[in-house]
Amino acid sequence: MVFLGSLEAEMGMISVVGVLGCALALGTPVALPALEALPAVPALPALEALAAPPALKAIPARPALVAPSGLEARPGLAATQVPPAQQPDPASERIYGSVRTTEGERLEGYLRWDRNETHWADFLDGRREISREHEQEAERLDAVLRARRQRERSVTLPNVRITWDEDDGVPLETTQAAVRFAHLASLEVTGPRRAVGVLTSGDSVELVAGSTDLGGGFRGLVVETAGGGDVELDWDELARVDFQSAPPGALPPKSRRLFGTLRTRDGREFTGLVAWDLDEALTTDVLDGEEGREEVHIAFADIAAISRESGSSARVTLTNGVARVLEDTNDVDSSNRGIEITDEAFGRVVLRWDDFASLRFRARTGPAAGKDAFVASGRVRGAVASADGRRASGVIRWDNADEHRWDVLHATSDGMALTVELGQVLSIAKGASGALVTLVDGRVLEVEIGEDDAGDFREGNQGVFVEPASGTSGTAMMVPWRDLLTVTFER
Repeated sequence: MVFLGSLEAEMGMISVVGVLGCALALGTPVALPALEALPAVPALPALEALAAPPALKAIPARPALVAPSGLEARPGLAATQVPPAQQPDPASERIYGSVRTTEGERLEGYLRWDRNETHWADFLDGRREISREHEQEAERLDAVLRARRQRERSVTLPNVRITWDEDDGVPLETTQAAVRFAHLASLEVTGPRRAVGVLTSGDSVELVAGSTDLGGGFRGLVVETAGGGDVELDWDELARVDFQSAPPGALPPKSRRLFGTLRTRDGREFTGLVAWDLDEALTTDVLDGEEGREEVHIAFADIAAISRESGSSARVTLTNGVARVLEDTNDVDSSNRGIEITDEAFGRVVLRWDDFASLRFRARTGPAAGKDAFVASGRVRGAVASADGRRASGVIRWDNADEHRWDVLHATSDGMALTVELGQVLSIAKGASGALVTLVDGRVLEVEIGEDDAGDFREGNQGVFVEPASGTSGTAMMVPWRDLLTVTFER
């Protein structure tokens, strides 16, 4: 869940003193029953109401549907009309680039990556190897880790014990990784499951398949060419992609990105770019379902809202006010793969069907979130405090991997998956079973500390490393996850 709270740093525990049920958009206070036998903790100051994120350009009007027999039209649910002057240019927000295939063919146009990535704000997901150098540094700075690794590098036989010092030949550990498409200058396919991205900052990142964005599970790249035709390519047909803003005078894309406000069953709200079922992302995409024994297919451009009717059905309200209850497909029941909201300010949330309440589509307003709108160059700097009283400041590397402003943190909150761009984090305060992540814009996220190997907030986290800033004295310091209290990032 998303909370306002306070952290008792000396005890390493979090006391939640207020709920930001959905402070991300509403700022509405929600009362919690008092906890007995707990000492009073002063509440953090309330966050100011946050401005609603900008929204995508309104979709062109379509002919109204006629309400089928037996369905009641509900007035007042039509999509909000936004004057064209207030809508961002759709061409500037769409991913655009030049694609070279393995056969030497070159294609240029708007790109749709793996079905649900269409805009510069979207993320390319994968896994990244932790370098041998970083692994060795962690072992050198952490005595507990060093002792464990020494035990792992030994075999005991009758009357003999065999040990070795190096891990050469042992596969490198990998960790979750993601980067916004806006930060990519190019992506080169280097193997059946690998690609190397060069960023606009000059950094490079090698990604290994860990989702459908790379490798054999890739759901295809669609190039909407300047001539208007679509060309779809599989992973084994790709050689290289060079990303760029759409050139001046380029025709607008044939469809626009879905945008709206998602509401969870416990009242939280998130607004941003939408990918329904981690698949349908454009106004021309189609929602499938059954009504009675009839198959129903509805273009998302004709949908004003979707709400959860039950575990196996959804109520779909059309732009003309007609409501239909659909079931029996993964678009409208518990087999839905997730409802994704990409927030241009901090990152992304993915909600499970069981936690979904409703989604209200609307047009996006405000300035365009083009490729140049996302700037995240350089390494992150800040100060770290540990439970044993150590303090250090300098260049920070989280979980022995994430050290750039374009890197992301993966976390969960009540089962909801969060992806948070590191450059948008102001501070992190860790407790016994969770952590408070304060964003640059003032929002506060409460995330869980897991016991498995997933995410950046887990018991197996490899710690926080602090490297003295260039030109300053001091030595590198590593704070093990078990001892971490707070990290405060420089702006």
